[in-house]
Amino acid sequence: MMEQKNPGSRNAQSGVLAGTGQSFSLYTDAQRKRRDESVWTLVQGVLAPIQFLVFLCSLTLVIRFLFTGEGESAAEISILLKTLILYTIMITGSIWEKAVFDEWLFARPFFWEDVFSMAVLALHTAYLVMLFGGWGSVQQQFYVALAAYATYVINAGQFLWKLRMARLQGTQPMAVAA
Repeated sequence: MMEQKNPGSRNAQSGVLAGTGQSFSLYTDAQRKRRDESVWTLVQGVLAPIQFLVFLCSLTLVIRFLFTGEGESAAEISILLKTLILYTIMITGSIWEKAVFDEWLFARPFFWEDVFSMAVLALHTAYLVMLFGGWGSVQQQFYVALAAYATYVINAGQFLWKLRMARLQGTQPMAVAA
């Protein structure tokens, strides 16, 4: 029988470690303080929506090219811009993680997001290798870009979920060290 939780309870807001019944929080009080005081939090907060807008424009241009054959250069430039912003947000995100968690990447609260981010980077990089190496047709290159975009959407969803969890947790003390 599943235990029902009061939505206002610590367990519902902090989360429950699978199979343990123990609650957890994304941040200790010290990490939350470092997060709130870090300029890198603001940088991430600015870059993320910019990256999403560039993604939407680029996705539109790539799909337009694949359906009509028009706008190849615009689509190509948009993918390059999206990739540049991705690398920028990954580097600054790593700096943010170091400032908050004292780890450059793969801090426990964001481990799976970082793992999936590596897949996003790998696919964007594969597109760059194909483009600059002259490998594959333009359509094949754009399909790799679309695969990169699909992984980006999943990854963005992961981070939005964590942002929501962090907001729900507010300033609650940490129940179990993560």
